[in-house]
Amino acid sequence: MAAEQGTSTNQSVERAAAVLAAFHDGRPLRVADVSSRAGLGQSTTSRMLATLESLEYVERDAESGLYRLGTGLITLAGSALNQHPVYRASRPHAQEAAALLGLGVNVSVLHRGTVFYLANYEGALAPKAMTLAGQRNALHATGMGKCLLVGTTPEERRALLPELPRFTGRTVGTHEELDAQIALVGERGYATEVEELALGRACVAAPIRDTSGEVVAAISISGSLSAVDIDHREGELAGRVIETADEVSTALGYTGPAVHPHRAGGAPVTPRTSGGVA
Repeated sequence: MAAEQGTSTNQSVERAAAVLAAFHDGRPLRVADVSSRAGLGQSTTSRMLATLESLEYVERDAESGLYRLGTGLITLAGSALNQHPVYRASRPHAQEAAALLGLGVNVSVLHRGTVFYLANYEGALAPKAMTLAGQRNALHATGMGKCLLVGTTPEERRALLPELPRFTGRTVGTHEELDAQIALVGERGYATEVEELALGRACVAAPIRDTSGEVVAAISISGSLSAVDIDHREGELAGRVIETADEVSTALGYTGPAVHPHRAGGAPVTPRTSGGVA
């Protein structure tokens, strides 16, 4: 009997999770839409939505009858962020960099083989209509992803990323190319990304380390190609993102050597290549 009750409870939790996951793209949905996306019957979906509405995890518009995610999830998400040490350590430094440069600043961690965004801050030159927090992107196609892979072995990367799908004509397509780019990130302390994930976008990123010296997160400065202007600003932005990453690492307890190419009386990095590493 106890086993049957446990199975029933697990199924209820899984169904509730499936209903919430149906709203992954942020669009309001009808009961029929939720039912189709969750793979549940409409009567089961209706009951689940009613329960979730009572918990404020979903909300129903009185006029249209459409459901959307509720404020109760915002409370949970805020609690999850505030208890994450990387988020707490990075927030003031990332906000300062975004305000100073006018560009976007993003903070991420490696989670289940993807770049998982903890936070993003928009500058005046890089406005966004939505937050990136909670979204995921490909490790091999992003500057932050390559930073997060620093410290992994080629064998570990091949196990983690058995395939390297192309998003644009500039996306890294082979593990040998990825190996070379990650080695360069480790050598000079930063990565660049130019139209590898999406056309018209570029970024400069750096790894963040914890008290053990392990890479636990990454931070990037991003925006449109014209705003980032990587051909002329790579050194300036690389110096800024490395400095910001150092500040966050220090806040996390990292006390290792902070010796980077940009540490020469405050002088910026002199790039060894121009826009070739993402």
